[in-house]
Amino acid sequence: MMNPPSLRFASVIAGLCLCLTAAVYVARAQSPGTGQKEAAVPLRATGTFEVKMTPQKPEDAVADTGISRLLSDKQFHGGLEATSKGQMLGFGDPAKGSAGYVAIERVTGSLDGHSGSFALQHSGTMDPGGVHLSVTVVPGSGTGQLAGIAGSMTILIESGKHSYSFDYTLPAAR
Repeated sequence: MMNPPSLRFASVIAGLCLCLTAAVYVARAQSPGTGQKEAAVPLRATGTFEVKMTPQKPEDAVADTGISRLLSDKQFHGGLEATSKGQMLGFGDPAKGSAGYVAIERVTGSLDGHSGSFALQHSGTMDPGGVHLSVTVVPGSGTGQLAGIAGSMTILIESGKHSYSFDYTLPAAR
C-alpha cells in the first residue's frame, strides 16, 4: 500500500501526463496536418559512376599534419542520372592498409525521374579487418522534387569500376 506522500506524488505525475496529452491534442487540432506525417515510400536506385579526384594544396594550418584534401567530380548513371562536386579530407596510408576519410558532396540531377539536388555525407575507414563506409543523405538538403529525401548509399568498387546502390525515401506526396 502506498503511503500518502507517494500517493500525492503519483497523482501529480498522472495529472501532468494528462495535461501534456491534452496540450498535444489541442495543438494538433489547431494545426491541421501537423499531427499526421506523410508516409515515406522506400525506393532503390542502382547504377554506375565515374569519379575524378583532384588533390589540393594543403592549407597552412594543416600542412604538416598528414591530412590531405581532394576535390571530387562524379558522373552518376542508372537510376541516378546526376553530377556531383565535393570535398574530401583524408588521413593515413592506404598502401599500408590503414586510412580514414570524411567527405561532403552535392548531387544535382534526376533520381528515378525526380529532379533536384541533395547532399551526401561520407565517413570511411580501412584497416587490416576491412573497409567500413557510411554514405548518408544530409537531412534537409533535398531541393526541387527531391525535397524531403532521406537514405543511404552503398558504393562498390570491382576491377576498378564504381557502382552504387542507393536506398532512399521521398515523402509520399511525390
